[in-house]
Amino acid sequence: MNATESAAAGPMPTATGAPKPGARRVVDAPTRALHWLMAFSFFGAFLTAESDGWRQVHVTLGYTLAGLLAARLLWGLFGPRPARLGSLGRRLQGLPAWLKSAATGRIDGRQGQNLALAATVALLLAGIAPLVASGLGAYLEWPGGEGLEELHEFLGNGMLLLVLAHVGTVLALSLLRRRNLVAPMVTGRAAGAGPDLVRRPFGGVATLLLAAVLAFWAWQWQTAPAVDAAAHAAQSRHHDDDD
Repeated sequence: MNATESAAAGPMPTATGAPKPGARRVVDAPTRALHWLMAFSFFGAFLTAESDGWRQVHVTLGYTLAGLLAARLLWGLFGPRPARLGSLGRRLQGLPAWLKSAATGRIDGRQGQNLALAATVALLLAGIAPLVASGLGAYLEWPGGEGLEELHEFLGNGMLLLVLAHVGTVLALSLLRRRNLVAPMVTGRAAGAGPDLVRRPFGGVATLLLAAVLAFWAWQWQTAPAVDAAAHAAQSRHHDDDD
């Protein structure tokens, strides 16, 4: 069970049958920090993609997204069990059986909802690497740069659709289950009694992660004038060669 599914499970009944109020920790701090930093980096890069004046910001956020993906993969290997990629993979293993059952008219709506949510997360993580690689190739003018630029734009639009699908799925399930499935990714906790799925919040790891991102942004800001000068010089040489 993942954090969202845990949040949707509802409060655990007590011996008298009445729900016991409370909240349990279901999402650790690094997972939440990675989630929101990746969201911010993608939307920031998407909004600055068409502006030459914001190109350095676009590139910086692209590098940031690549670094965050690497951090998420590492956390998915060594982090707490609910954050591990193996947990996501095990949930998706039920997809073929669910499709087979659905084809025969036996639809498990609850499982289908969970599979839809897990699928959007997996597709988003899988889409980051080709998106960043194509953008890097276009920026560094690798062979086939024009094609890479078109591919990068196509992948960026596709990623936006996936993000919207993920957000829509979370909101739809929140309405269907009458549970706020966004709150655990903000507070780390879900309403209801029961054991914590994440025993430690790992706040120090999240703080180091945020500090590393901010330090990278500051370094990029300091080097921006030199990068812009080099870019202008390269453009001037290109125009001279054309003449």
